[in-house]
Amino acid sequence: AVIKWIKKIPRGKVATYGQIARLAGKPGGARGVGWILNSSTEKQRLPWQRVINSQGSISFPQKSDEFKLQKKLLIKEGIEFYNSKTVDLDLFGWKKEPTKSRTKNEPRMFNS
Repeated sequence: AVIKWIKKIPRGKVATYGQIARLAGKPGGARGVGWILNSSTEKQRLPWQRVINSQGSISFPQKSDEFKLQKKLLIKEGIEFYNSKTVDLDLFGWKKEPTKSRTKNEPRMFNS
């Protein structure tokens, strides 16, 4: 489910590790999302660059090649950085969250 949600992040938007974990039904599983990204990116051709931390920053060390590559790929998609490392999640964050599922005893309204 994590890979499915990462593939759905639109070009020009970013999602956080925690957001992807929640969408995949694993609240609190942000580290697991990072692990999956680390082990699957090449095989799955995932848009890994679109997943950032909850502060809007790239998680790699700022001077690393990985940081530079991720930033370059995001800029190419039109994402802007301030303070040279942070993305404004209000502007560029993907506004997707899990829908609240009805409990068994909640009434169905209007055939929803």
